Amino acid sequence: MKLWIKRGIAVVLVIGIGAAFYFSMREKPIMVDSTTASVAPMKVTIDADGVTRVRDVYTISSPIAGHLDRSTLDEGQKVKAGKTIVAAIHPLDPPFLDQRTQSELTAAIAAAHSRVVVSEAEMDSARSALTLATSEYQRSAKLVDTRLITESAMDHAYNEVQLKKAQLASARAMVQLRNAELASAEARLIQPRDINTSPQSEDCCVHLTAPIDGVVLTVSTRSEQAVVAGTRIAEVGNPEELEVAVDLISSDAARIQPGSTADIIEWGGETTFSATVRRIEPSAFTKVSSLGIEEQRVNVILDIDDAPTVLGHNYRVVVRLVIWAADKVLQVPIGALFRSQGQWAVFVIEDGVARLRNIGVNHMNDSHAEVTDGLLTDETVILYPNDVLDDGSAVKTRKQ
Repeated sequence: MKLWIKRGIAVVLVIGIGAAFYFSMREKPIMVDSTTASVAPMKVTIDADGVTRVRDVYTISSPIAGHLDRSTLDEGQKVKAGKTIVAAIHPLDPPFLDQRTQSELTAAIAAAHSRVVVSEAEMDSARSALTLATSEYQRSAKLVDTRLITESAMDHAYNEVQLKKAQLASARAMVQLRNAELASAEARLIQPRDINTSPQSEDCCVHLTAPIDGVVLTVSTRSEQAVVAGTRIAEVGNPEELEVAVDLISSDAARIQPGSTADIIEWGGETTFSATVRRIEPSAFTKVSSLGIEEQRVNVILDIDDAPTVLGHNYRVVVRLVIWAADKVLQVPIGALFRSQGQWAVFVIEDGVARLRNIGVNHMNDSHAEVTDGLLTDETVILYPNDVLDDGSAVKTRKQ
């Protein structure tokens, strides 16, 4: 009996030592994270910074050179088309005159006075000549009935009267001309201190009114000052008609089509709202990035659907443009992908063992990749495979 007990103990010891040796030498499974390949909707998007802007901005500029009154408008103030006065422009004051110019103009005024006196004397002479010619004509008219003078002499007297009338009219016009020259010379001598700056009537100013119903976006020239033709004064627009301008790299813009959808995110609110691509500008422009690299960029214009009222002109937003979308796509997280011999591959878990599987990948976004072949729905793949994993490695999935 004791012999059988000793033999049983020996067998148990041998089995225990063998089991301990087996478990110590056996390959331990590698702990991994896993997920399943699934069919679900998928989108490929591009996120880019954009700027909201009023679709039609009206710039109000000075049509003439003059003196601009101080603006009473503020940004955000509502205006009415044809009624709200945006700016009032007065005539410019004359320049200051130096002593030499004053002396020349004073001499010109004296000369103009003299020409007025001469022309008035000539007018008096012409008036006297007309009076004499009229008397001669009247005497000739009386004598022609008595046949003391011929009708030819009376015609000559009549023509002389007409000639003297014309000379008197010419002399009167010359007096008016000389008086106008005198007034012009006196006007050139006016100094700015002689001008009454207060407006006497509405005709003294040019009033610029709002071209549309909207609000004042910017006031470029606020203070009273002299302006030249073309000086920008203010910008007016309707903030209810907003659009978004996004400058994309030309290679990304080539993937966008008019009518493509987009989401407006990171605009300051918690919700998102949609937009539609209206136009892709045909020409690109060069822009230097923050890294100092020259890039060719293209402006993409989007129409906003139901924009929040808090958005205004030149607000920054982030636009998520959809360049591809499908409702049913077999996909895996991009964290499961890696490159193997120049191809995309994943590790598939089969009976607790990792199996290397080359797959075909088409579209990719920030989180998932579209699988075109090499993988079936609901197959389990390893996430974030490390360098220890190899084809045939024992694995164990971590508890989520």
